[in-house]
Amino acid sequence: MDNKKRIIVIGGLSAGPSAAAKARRTDENAEIILFEKTANISYATCGIPYAFSGRIKDRNKLLVVKPDLLRQRFNIDVHLEEPVTNIDPDNHMVYTPKGEYKYDKLVYATGGTAITPPIEGLADYTEWAHAKTIEDFDRIIKSDVLNSANEITIVGAGLIGLETAENLMQIGKKVTIIELGKHILGPWDDKFATMGEKVLEDNGVSLELGKSIQKINTDGSLVLSDGKTISSNFLIMSIGVKPITEMLTSKGANHLPNGALIVNERMETNLPDIYAAGDCASIPHIVTNAEGWFPMGTHSNKGGRVAGANAVGGNETFPGGYGTAIMEMFDHTIARTGAGPKVLERDGIAYESTFIIANSHPGFYPGGKDMFIEIYYTPDTHVILGAELFGQKGVDKRADVLATAIYAKLTIEDLPNLDLAYAPPFSPAKDPVIVAGFVAQNAQKGLFKEVNVAVAKEAFESGDDITILDVRNPTELENAGRIDDRALNLPLDTLRENLDKIDTKKPIYVTCAKGLRGYLASLILAHNGFKNIHNIAGGFTAWNKING
Repeated sequence: MDNKKRIIVIGGLSAGPSAAAKARRTDENAEIILFEKTANISYATCGIPYAFSGRIKDRNKLLVVKPDLLRQRFNIDVHLEEPVTNIDPDNHMVYTPKGEYKYDKLVYATGGTAITPPIEGLADYTEWAHAKTIEDFDRIIKSDVLNSANEITIVGAGLIGLETAENLMQIGKKVTIIELGKHILGPWDDKFATMGEKVLEDNGVSLELGKSIQKINTDGSLVLSDGKTISSNFLIMSIGVKPITEMLTSKGANHLPNGALIVNERMETNLPDIYAAGDCASIPHIVTNAEGWFPMGTHSNKGGRVAGANAVGGNETFPGGYGTAIMEMFDHTIARTGAGPKVLERDGIAYESTFIIANSHPGFYPGGKDMFIEIYYTPDTHVILGAELFGQKGVDKRADVLATAIYAKLTIEDLPNLDLAYAPPFSPAKDPVIVAGFVAQNAQKGLFKEVNVAVAKEAFESGDDITILDVRNPTELENAGRIDDRALNLPLDTLRENLDKIDTKKPIYVTCAKGLRGYLASLILAHNGFKNIHNIAGGFTAWNKING
């Protein structure tokens, strides 16, 4: 049929195949051409770290969709190893080394390219690689580095870098992570990053934080920015990606400072008949209402699907994302969703927060583990803005519950009303999410202030004259330690008889093991006329985990 629409898709990793397949499902008659510059399409980049350790044993398992499936099942004309070199938006033309192609609609899904930092000696050094593409993985495997190298250095402490570190440790490598920021996992609040750092170090990972590589010596050793030299047999770069968008930004496409293309909810760029999706495109941040950039496979697939449908006449929308992320960290899990303190403060959004420690199971059921949760919400309407979580069991479930609550614009008052699944192997009768809601509500009553351990530490170090009240039992202090040598120890069950020992004029900082007894003690103090009371959220456990 001569009047067929021709849809061209550029990029074959995630958003591109998703767009092409959805375009076909929407329009059986359209001509759909997909260009991919490499020999591989639709593979799981997020699975590469787990293939290093052998948890994913077969490389072919990383290949999610094979080219012939797109060709045969979806009737898509797949062009492998044919890079697009230029685009003419005015004349609706795409150019490759093998030809020129007219399009009616174009889906731009080129993704991002791994960033390589400027390092003296890198140009002459061969023992290094990125860990972003299947080609990177193949080069690492072919080099036999997983057998021959003992000391492996990873540059960058984001999700992929840390997952790579864990998996290399599991096959017996000595791993060092070098990170320019002062903490791992930049988007997370420092408290949660610190907890993660302790897990990494406890499992043998060496961390060089707040540093960069200045030079690679001829013997492969690395000179860091603080002058320290470390031994290394192989270097893996994992400091992030840059959107590949120059072919469109040079033609006037609107974009973020990092080059990510700005699209509307239909995934349309400002250039006529050109859509964009995946790591090369921004999407709205649903919480902040600003343009966001979330280079994650979840958004790539959803954005590609919408772009593909609309390219053949559909009317679908993708409202955006809000930064949900999770990673396994040895026997722990760290997760986040929505906007955390760094984003909220950057964008000038007022917020309050509640930090809790809750058990993953009822106390009577074996195997329960502490779960650390902080939720962020608006001071006036109490709408949930974000959450961060850390623990050994059940973190993924609670992260998804809170991600759903954020999308639904629920408030802290809504959380206790959620009818969540309960049975002892899965949850306490009061789920950690529900406990977080109760604690946040209690903090709003104004009888005392709930403060996290970072705020408490500032108060302790300020030199102000304060009272630190520890309401644990004396044996707990002997066995676990003290939060501060100045602490006055009055066990909760004897507090009412000892109120005269507390100075009524000083600010009071109350601590216990995990926060509950501190909450009860704060209420006792408030009901007996004490003012300026601060309950340290998470108590000694949180203090020791974050500040210890």
